[in-house]
Amino acid sequence: MKNLLTLTILPAFAALLSLAMPAIAANDDEKTYKKFGEYNIFYSAFNSTFIDPDIAVANKIVRGKDKGLVNIAVVVGSGSGKPAAISGSVSNIFQMAQALKFVEVREQNAVYYLAPFEFEHEDFLTFKISVRPDPDKPAYELKFQKKMYHD
Repeated sequence: MKNLLTLTILPAFAALLSLAMPAIAANDDEKTYKKFGEYNIFYSAFNSTFIDPDIAVANKIVRGKDKGLVNIAVVVGSGSGKPAAISGSVSNIFQMAQALKFVEVREQNAVYYLAPFEFEHEDFLTFKISVRPDPDKPAYELKFQKKMYHD
């Protein structure tokens, strides 16, 4: 039996991602992806409380006002998902770092990587992510920042 996250949230996210890709690519002012050759690497960080409680329990996601998730997706060309080796860390302005442990989630042509992290209210975080879609080539380095708020 597929888990509830795969059956509920991920199909909606996959549809949203495929619809949003052209708009995201056209609007470079608010980039949520970075292009590396043929790969578009999409990224986001959000509060874990955005996940429905039942879905969180079914997928062992700990929700809380100080808990977040980072999401990474590697897309080739017009939208097919690509598996990759993902690792990284997140740090606050005091350089207190947390290692990110990514879990791969698959749904049809979509492949996502989720990692939990903790944060303080109004925490300005820097994410450093290493993405290796091809094991025979060096990893791509992705860095982005996000200010997180408690709900």
